[in-house]
Amino acid sequence: MDLSDVKLTKEQIKSFKTKGYLSIDELTDSEDVLFLRKLYDKIFSEKAGRDLGDQFDLAGTDEDGKAQSLPQILNPAKYAPEMNESRLLLNATKIAKQLLGDNAVCEFAHAIYKPPLIGSETPWHQDAAYWKPHLRYNSVSIWIPLQEATEENGCMQFMPHSHELDIITHQSINNDPRIHGLELSPEAIEKVNNSVVCPLKAGGATFHGPYMLHKTGPNKSDIPRRALILNAMLPPETRDNPLKFRWLEEKETARDKRVKEAKNAGLDVMEAPTGEIK
Repeated sequence: MDLSDVKLTKEQIKSFKTKGYLSIDELTDSEDVLFLRKLYDKIFSEKAGRDLGDQFDLAGTDEDGKAQSLPQILNPAKYAPEMNESRLLLNATKIAKQLLGDNAVCEFAHAIYKPPLIGSETPWHQDAAYWKPHLRYNSVSIWIPLQEATEENGCMQFMPHSHELDIITHQSINNDPRIHGLELSPEAIEKVNNSVVCPLKAGGATFHGPYMLHKTGPNKSDIPRRALILNAMLPPETRDNPLKFRWLEEKETARDKRVKEAKNAGLDVMEAPTGEIK
């Protein structure tokens, strides 16, 4: 792929629309990966945004002082604005416009870190299950590893054609409302079959829509698994019949408490790129 003029082929676009996901070998180059990894490691070492609710353990109860098995930072470019100067953002935006149209807006949404040997899995879920239930989304999530991503350290896995589903039932991980992360309910997990594993080189990427069933496994390797997630969106549509997300209404997380405290203190608590209210 010529990274000076990155674009998908007609066959790749057709495959994305048919299967609901796409994997490409190279979205950015090794120099850009090293540039982003330095910024990534810095904001995680600082736990950037924790007081605002932007940094938290996605798979645990997230108490202060407790080891995190799946730390996440929302809006990573807020804490490392140099990310917006990356080749990655430029190339991701070009491809997002191919998939969604020229009005698509692409930005850094999450950074998720799986520590060596203890990094938890991210269970099967749909991204839109975290978002606003009265809206229907037209978006693409772009997942980029900053080192080789393998099945051993937690690369992406998809269930082809599941993008045709609407939201199915989720619950908090381990059915514990103190945990921010979601997983499919026991009844819904039975829908998962014929999953596809998508290993990638550093700087490669996967693309999927908001209703696509996907997961990443635990990190069983002795190196960190670093991933950046960009989100490209068109304006969402209002549903005629709003859904009800019981799994969000029941949440009682330590992160939510920090968000409320930050708002009460008049701090700059912004809306995340996904539409999730912080």
